Amino acid sequence: MSLAAVVLAAGRGERLRPLTDTTPKPLLTVGSGTLLDAALSRVAQAVDLSPASVAVNAHWLSEQIVSHVAGKAVVSLEEPEALGTAGAIGRLRTWLAGRDVLIANGDVWYDGPVDVGGFVSGWDGRRPRLLVVADAEHPDFDGGWRFAGLSLLPGAIAETLEPVPSGLYEVVWSKTELDLVPTTVTFVDCGTPEDLARARALAG
Repeated sequence: MSLAAVVLAAGRGERLRPLTDTTPKPLLTVGSGTLLDAALSRVAQAVDLSPASVAVNAHWLSEQIVSHVAGKAVVSLEEPEALGTAGAIGRLRTWLAGRDVLIANGDVWYDGPVDVGGFVSGWDGRRPRLLVVADAEHPDFDGGWRFAGLSLLPGAIAETLEPVPSGLYEVVWSKTELDLVPTTVTFVDCGTPEDLARARALAG
């Protein structure tokens, strides 16, 4: 399997203002490093951490993202507007060159190790594969499952995505059969001050 990785890091982080007025959300610190560093380390379990294999999209305060990942990943600048999770992949179609894609949210925290290698190696390469956690209060999918920030997208689907503002849930996940992989690792989407504080408390 030919695999590339994309870390999503373009969001404005509106709910985290004023922290995100001067710092991109993925560059906020949790534990000993940034959320983006944690995401890059995660995808490095499955691909080489290099500009040939890893891309990071950027929009808000993009120059900080560019500087932070220099030498580790190619940066896809989204201007004049952020393209969303599907549009970001569409923008990278030429770079992907037909490869399957490991997609990691750059603003999440896991309280424990995620077996990314196992997540990738057990994949059939046909259906989008999503890491999920049990969450009956905020489910994204039937059965009480919530998306947990890591997915695999077949190259054949990635090639159909356009570089326009759009989301993977709306364009892909809601329209095709999915392979949901549950994890029991505590997952925190660091989108609010409360969730960021929780991630920092878990990280000690």
